[in-house]
Amino acid sequence: MLNVEKTRYALKVMGEMFPDAHGELIYNTPFQLLIAVILSAQATDVSVNKATPALFASFGTADTLAAASLDDIIAKIRTIGLYRTKAKNIKACANIIATKYGGIVPNDRKILESLPGVGRKTANVVLAEAYGVPTIAVDTHVERVSKRLRICKLNATVGEVEKTLMRKLPQDEWIKDHHRMIFFGRYHCLARNPKCEVCPLLTICQEGKERMKMKN
Repeated sequence: MLNVEKTRYALKVMGEMFPDAHGELIYNTPFQLLIAVILSAQATDVSVNKATPALFASFGTADTLAAASLDDIIAKIRTIGLYRTKAKNIKACANIIATKYGGIVPNDRKILESLPGVGRKTANVVLAEAYGVPTIAVDTHVERVSKRLRICKLNATVGEVEKTLMRKLPQDEWIKDHHRMIFFGRYHCLARNPKCEVCPLLTICQEGKERMKMKN
């Protein structure tokens, strides 16, 4: 397990590798961000960004999306995985936000997590990106990188990964570090073919060292 010092060093290096790390979903409002994050579950940001311009052009607010027919919503997001379930979720979510919260996405984790299609990761992304609330959203990249570097235990749950990162990283860096880990996982420490041979963190990465031994 990496200690606090080495964990922070790892994130510093990731920041140097990806100084412009940022959320890659395209949106104009907190509501559109919420919808985009819901759609991104088990899908790539690229696929979501291809579908949302047309979706938001027609149904870019809670009121308009809530009033849209499921068929019309499905037609806009058909290229995204699990589109039927997601269409139902975003319509139901929009309806609650329109009728209960005046069309404004609540700045409250418990309320967000009660919305259809919204789990802790989605709530954390919205809180961080839309409202600047310090959070670490654990997606597949963050979880993979955390476990490969042994920042957390290999059998840690998503919730345990989040708690470990929050304990080891300074709170004022959580949002930046979240993006750095995503970029590191998305573009360098890939799921199938991590770039261990050119990784500046190889000296502190137990899994990387094991992978290199197997290659040699």
